[in-house]
Order: sequence, then structure tokens, then C-alpha cells
Amino acid sequence: MSSRRKRGEDQGLVLLPMGGTGEIGMNCYCYGVGPVESREWLMVDLGVKFGGDAEPGVDVILPDVGFMTSNRNDLAGLVITHAHEDHIGAVPWLWPQLGCDVHCTPFAAELLKLKLKEHGLDGDVPVIVHQPGKPFKVGSFTVEYVEVTHSIPQSHALWIKTEQGRVLHSGDWKIDRTPVLGKPFNEKRFIEIGKEGVDAFVCDSTNVLREGVSPSETDVAATLTDIIKAAPGRVAVTTFASHVERITSAVRAARAAGREVVIAGRAMRNTIEAARICGMLENTGAFLDEAEFGYLPQDKIMLLCTGSQGEPRAAIARIAEDNHPNVALEKGDLVIFSARTIPGNEKEVGAVINNLAQLDVDVITADEALVHSSGHPRQGELQQMYGWVKPKALVPMHGEPRHLRAHAKFAAEHGIANTLIPEDGKILRLAPGPLAIVDEAPAGILHVDGKLIVPGVDGPAKQRRKLSFVGLVVAGVVVDDRLDLADDIEVILDGVPPALGEVLEEAAEKAFTSLQRQRRKDAAVVEDTVRLAIRRAAEAEWGKKPVVKVIVVRV
Repeated sequence: MSSRRKRGEDQGLVLLPMGGTGEIGMNCYCYGVGPVESREWLMVDLGVKFGGDAEPGVDVILPDVGFMTSNRNDLAGLVITHAHEDHIGAVPWLWPQLGCDVHCTPFAAELLKLKLKEHGLDGDVPVIVHQPGKPFKVGSFTVEYVEVTHSIPQSHALWIKTEQGRVLHSGDWKIDRTPVLGKPFNEKRFIEIGKEGVDAFVCDSTNVLREGVSPSETDVAATLTDIIKAAPGRVAVTTFASHVERITSAVRAARAAGREVVIAGRAMRNTIEAARICGMLENTGAFLDEAEFGYLPQDKIMLLCTGSQGEPRAAIARIAEDNHPNVALEKGDLVIFSARTIPGNEKEVGAVINNLAQLDVDVITADEALVHSSGHPRQGELQQMYGWVKPKALVPMHGEPRHLRAHAKFAAEHGIANTLIPEDGKILRLAPGPLAIVDEAPAGILHVDGKLIVPGVDGPAKQRRKLSFVGLVVAGVVVDDRLDLADDIEVILDGVPPALGEVLEEAAEKAFTSLQRQRRKDAAVVEDTVRLAIRRAAEAEWGKKPVVKVIVVRV
């Protein structure tokens, strides 16, 4: 911890973000109370974000919760706001380090159980299920789930009360008064919370740059019904696997058009299973397996599938490449991308759409029709919420730096003067008194590399990224007992132009022979000398410095 800590000092109610500030994804927020040296913590959400071009070979990125691991005896518990991957996905990976109770509502519990089972943790993790509107204790914290609307069932804000202060943690939300599934946004309870007094509002910032209010899911459902009814051929709808409300709308649209429904994608099947256990997806009929897709008339079938973000192994990507084992689309068929493209995925989604175009398949995205509505609040919804809860202070979360900055400015323009832009690893005092950064704690990222968790910043992905730009040269140097070369130096190139081979071998041998015989006894000196010579020769001829590995063998 920072040297600014004062022993015995009680800094009130504090917030330590460990993910989710300065980025969209990997949400992890820790609230603390009590004296600095024995502060009690409540963790809210433990999510992932997904690797991209900057993290070759890495599918999943986790928050580094090492600080909480070292203070696990002071961790009262983990509370999950909803079941999206960026809020729940890291639990199976990191729970063994934390060992705490996990609190959630029924639908999140069902999806979490499936994830824990995949990791061999079923039965090991104490998952405690709560109902909205019924406060529960987690150590010194009193927590209440407050219903909001979002793009997954049973999404909630958290009303957190302590002796030191009260904070409203929004989770992910928008205001939808006519949802397709579940209860409408609980406006009444937020007004009541505002009357109780909110010291700090920690609030979703994702859509702060957009004016107006978000369309209702009912409006999206009507559009899907019209499009699917008018389609002459096969229809495929790809959306977020967790979006049960959208799945319900698409299925109802298919039934209205007299179509059977086929499901493709393991994540979507898991979501549907969890939804049915929780009493959702009623009156939607039976779903068919993807193996039955090809046996139904073209105008009597609708496919629900994963891959709306261009994931290369997802169903729609494989269909677009025409290599899916059970599903094929052709001219006259239609694919509806019923999802927004998450920033950073534009290239992958564009590739899938172009592959579908090469098959002469029609595509409709949210740019052409109201086939998607975001689950995050626009400016009009933020204003409404400010008016209901009347917070003394606002902390923007869940956004990239531009979103957080814009949210702080927007809140100040609408009567909330006390705002502060958080950073992962910085401890903010929320109450009592004005917002302030009072301390810091270690924070960072971890990579899931295959089956292993490895460092994120200086881990294997960094070296792989370098290799992708400059390639690899391996040089074998065999030295005899007279400290001469026993054979020519052999150079192996990987990702380096083959024409460089002879040049690099000559440079390596020249560097070796230039070494004084006494210095050739030291293998480290030989390795370093040959490596530098190869890199310099490559730069002179090629303009790039490859990664060079030198193996010295004595015979």
C-alpha cells in the first residue's frame, strides 16, 4: 500500500476499482469500510474482457485481484449484479484465490453454476441466492438488489448501506418501461432511495455520449416480427447468447411467421437452459437441434445462433465461411445481426458480413433497422435517474476514459458538482465528505493463456506480439575442445525472409571468430555476441530486428 496510509485512520466508505474504469469490460469494484490497516471489503462483480490483436493467443483477460487475495480474511463476500461475462466471467478463474461467499439472484446463479461445473468447481463455491427488494447482510454491509432493465434477465443495481455512508451502485442499466421479459425498471424504489439519502452514486457511463433515451425491447420485438414475417427464405438471427429477452422476441417472431426454431451455439443453449429453470421462455415451444436445419422448408425455419461479435469459432462465422457441419445458407436467405458491435470488434464483424455477402446472403444490422437496443442509459435516462436519487456525489464507472470524463462533465452540468473520475488501483473516499483519492493498491491484468493464468503486461503475449512483427531466428553454435567452430553455424528462420539466411550465417560466424579465444569459454558471451551480430545484420539488410535465440553446444 501507499506510504500515505496512516495507521488507525478510518477513511470512511471507500471504493477501490480493480477493473471497469478506463475500459468496457472486466468489471470489479471493491467497497471498503473501517480502519486502513484492517479495512473490511465487499467485492461487486468479477468479470472478464476478451483478448484481441494486441493479445495474440489470449482469449480471456482477468483483473489482477492479488491485493484482495492477500487480504482475503477481510473480504466479506462477492456480490454479482447480473450474469454478463464482463461481470461474472472471472469467478471460476479467480474464486480459488478469494475463497469467499458469492451472492447473486436466481438466473445469475444458474449460469454461474454451469461455469463452475466446466471448471471442476461445482459444489465447491458457496453461492447464496437472494431475491430483489430483500436486504441482506454481507459482513458490515447491508445490500439490497434493486431491479433495473438491461440486456439480460434479473439485472440489478445495489443499494449498499454502512455506518460510514451509503452508496448506490448502478450496475448496467437502462430505463425500459415495456420490457419483453421481467419487471419494468423499478422507478418507485429509486425515488424512495433518493429520499433516504445517497452519499455517492457509482454509475454506468457506456452510453453517456448519446442523447435521448434508449428504445424499448418491445420496439425491437415489433421490428423483428415484421422482418421475419416478410422474409422469403431462411432466416438466421445472431445476438448475444445471454440476451434472453432478445431470444424470446426472435422466437415469438418466428412462431408468428410459422417457422420452427433451431439453436446453434453452446453458450446460447446454456443460457436457454438456465432461463427455463428460472421460469422464463414460457410459451415459446420446443427448439430443434442444428442437425435438423437442412431438412426443413426454407420459409419454415429460423436459426438462432451465436457470433454477433465476429468470434471466429462461433456459429455464424463458420456458416459465413461455409464450413459449418450442419448449417448452410445461400442466395435468398437473411441474417439479422441483432446486437451492437462492441468497440474493437468492427474488423471481425465486418469479415463475417463480407463472407455472407460472398454467399449472396442478405444481412440486416442495427444500422439499417431497429433490430437492437442498447442496455445502457443515454443522457435522457441519466437525467431521470439523477432526479430520482439526488446523489451528493457521482463516480462514473463502466467506460473508457472518454466516457468517464464525459459523464463527470454531464453530471456537473446537471447539478452534481461533486464528481471524480476513478482509476483502477486508486482508492476513493466516497463518504463522509467530498470525493477524494486517499490511497492506492496494486491492480492490473492477468491473461488466460490456454489453461494457465499468466501475467498480462509482461507475460507471453507480449513476446508473441513481438514475434508477429519481426519473426524468429534460431542460431546453433557448436564449439569444439579447441574453442573453434566444430561446424558451420546453422541458422533457422521463422517468419523471416528466407533470403536472409546466408547473410545471417556469415554475420554469426564472423562475430564468433572475432572473439578472443579466452572469451569463447564463456557460453553467455558467445550467445550475446552472435545474437547482436545477427540482429544488426538483419536490420542492415531487412530493416527489422528479429527475435534471436542462440544455442551454444560444446563437443
